[in-house]
Amino acid sequence: MNTPAHLIFGMAAFGNPMRRAVTAAAFAGAVIPDLSLYLLAGWELLIKGTDPNIVFGQMYYSESWQAVFRMDNSFVLWGLVLVIGLMWRSPVMIALCGAALLHLALDFPLHNDDARAHFWPLTNWKFISPVSYWDPKYYGYIAGPIEVGLVIAVTIYAWRKFTSWVMRSAFTVLAMLQVVPFIAFALMFDGA
Repeated sequence: MNTPAHLIFGMAAFGNPMRRAVTAAAFAGAVIPDLSLYLLAGWELLIKGTDPNIVFGQMYYSESWQAVFRMDNSFVLWGLVLVIGLMWRSPVMIALCGAALLHLALDFPLHNDDARAHFWPLTNWKFISPVSYWDPKYYGYIAGPIEVGLVIAVTIYAWRKFTSWVMRSAFTVLAMLQVVPFIAFALMFDGA
């Protein structure tokens, strides 16, 4: 799934309108599994000027990048930290790990050749899904609209849960970051 969707789902599920630290932890947990990709790709694309085809066609699949992705996308590691948070009865740790685990659970069935080793350090096995959230070769043209529909539904739920204009604005911006590009690409490539 796209990162704005993860942020919306994570904060809606694990955020608490009365506790900013819990909501901030949910935000962090929702973004951390994608953060390494943004940092690695951003460095290569923006700082070093590496060709995007090399970044996403070669470097993404390199052992060094996959080693990082195994750590921040591990059900095992996030689950262990969640157990610690539950033992400590820490709402912040629970929100952080809950949002991260939700992120992984939503990604797990929606990645084909870009799948990650979600069960590291127990195994480097990757579930190569027949469905991709983005790639039309693997039903991305079906998964994408479903994702957009879910984003809209969860954003409406979040608007009911969070009544402050700051949070409602944040959810609206995140939803627009998800929905507007989808509509723009659909219009640009309709009939292509």
